[in-house]
Amino acid sequence: MAYSTPWRRLLAVALLAAVPWTVVLVGGEYTALFAFGLFNTNPPQLVTLYAYLFRFTAGPATLPEYLVAWPTSFLLYCGALASALGGVLGREDRRVTAGLLIFAGLAQLSVALGLSRVTGRLAIPLGTACLWVLAWWFYWPDLRGTLSATE
Repeated sequence: MAYSTPWRRLLAVALLAAVPWTVVLVGGEYTALFAFGLFNTNPPQLVTLYAYLFRFTAGPATLPEYLVAWPTSFLLYCGALASALGGVLGREDRRVTAGLLIFAGLAQLSVALGLSRVTGRLAIPLGTACLWVLAWWFYWPDLRGTLSATE
């Protein structure tokens, strides 16, 4: 794709940090889980991922698996961001970037599904859709070539 320059890919991947990855609705109140933390609407409060893991809980080992998938998706996203930055420096394997985005989306889908298990709570995996659409938009030709080469 002619419009798929390394700078545009890097910008698109970086902008994913500004999108709420999972939006949770509980009793008319919203919580937005971003890659870097969560934002509660009542009371308005931003809690970083680090604070959530190490100040407000006893650490990742005590959390349910679906909540441990949140920092996992963040780390996969950071890998994709680093890979996209490598593209600006001429060192990106776009298949790796795409794979990291896809797996980050899968991990975030696990978060949303786990949060939705409680009655009266709805979790919308917005980040999963955004991660997968970005992987498809910018990286599908590279993935298609890899998938067809394995057949």
